[in-house]
This record gives sequence, C-alpha cells and structure tokens, in this order.
Amino acid sequence: MSLILYHHPFSRAANVVWMLEELEAEYELRHVDITSGGQKTPEILSLNPMGKLPILVDGDAVVTESAAIALYLADRYAYGRLAPRVEDPARGTYLRWSFFAPSVIEPGAMAKLAGWSFKPGQAGWGEHEAMLAAMEGALAGKDYVLGDTFSMADTVFGGTIRYMLTFKMLEPRPVFTAYAERIASRPAAKRAEARNAREAAERGLGRK
Repeated sequence: MSLILYHHPFSRAANVVWMLEELEAEYELRHVDITSGGQKTPEILSLNPMGKLPILVDGDAVVTESAAIALYLADRYAYGRLAPRVEDPARGTYLRWSFFAPSVIEPGAMAKLAGWSFKPGQAGWGEHEAMLAAMEGALAGKDYVLGDTFSMADTVFGGTIRYMLTFKMLEPRPVFTAYAERIASRPAAKRAEARNAREAAERGLGRK
C-alpha cells in the first residue's frame, strides 16, 4: 500500500485524513501551499486539471473528488467492512448518501446562503426544506446512515454535516448535531483531527 494524499489542513483533504485513519492504513501527506497558489503548479495540474485538493495517489491510480476517494478507498481496502458488497441491498443506501452530500447538500446550502435565484425543479438539489427533510430521514432512529453500522458513507455525508455545522452553513437540527457528535467521537476521527492540527501547527498555519 503506497497511499499519498496531497494535503492542506484547511482544505477538503483534511476530511480524507479521517477516511485514511478509518482504514488504519499507512499513508503519506504531501503539503500543498494553497495560500500561495501551490495547487496551480504543473505537478498538481497534471494530477488534477481543476487545480484543487484533495488528490489521492495509490500506485498508478490517481483519484480526485472527496466522495470518489472515499468510495475508492473503501472498495479497495475495506470492502465488506466500510463498503457494503455489491450483492448487499445496503449498497444502494451507501451510494445514495455518499453522493447526496456533494450533489445536493453542498450546492443546496450554497444556494441558500448566497440567495441564488433558481427553479427547484430545474436544480439537482431541489428545495432547501426538502433537502433538510431528506437528511433528517436518512438519520432518524439510526446511529449512522446504514443504521448501527458505520461505513465510509458517513465520512462523506457526516463529514459534510460536521463542516457545515461548524461554519454555520446548516441549520443545527438535533438529529444533525447528535450525529456530528457521534462520528466526531470515533477514534479515527480524533486521530485525523490531531494529525491535521499537527500539520497546521508545524507549518505555522492558522485560520483567519
């Protein structure tokens, strides 16, 4: 296993550290100075033409986009443990909520905050209240999106909820806050938080 994550502790790559810790995998972090445009260098653009983090390199494989990285890692290194097998009916739920976060929650929250004018029937994220109701339904009476079983979907769906609650981008409904606290208490999540904090401290980084 030769996992390399191009990383900055204040980017989406920070959440990928949690994914890697859930695998209990050995990995290398390669710092990218996004404050000085390091993500736009030829090296980074050759890996991701968008010039964005995170970027995961696993041997000859290059994977970008947080949700894609999560599903790749789970299928390759924790199949049947953090990713339901293809014959498992839970696989559908797993995929649904893994993609709901970047496809619906992120643009839906941004549309609400920015006051975008759009027709809900023409936007993939639909109506904001319907989005929140769907999210509540996904978690109602459950510890995780798959019920009692934690999966890599929780790092994507839950990671998005944690981030948006932290920065007040999402209404702090009780089911969301309880879920965020629950997943944040996982040992792997704590190790990831400590690793990101250490990376920031070693480089003299701080949020402004």
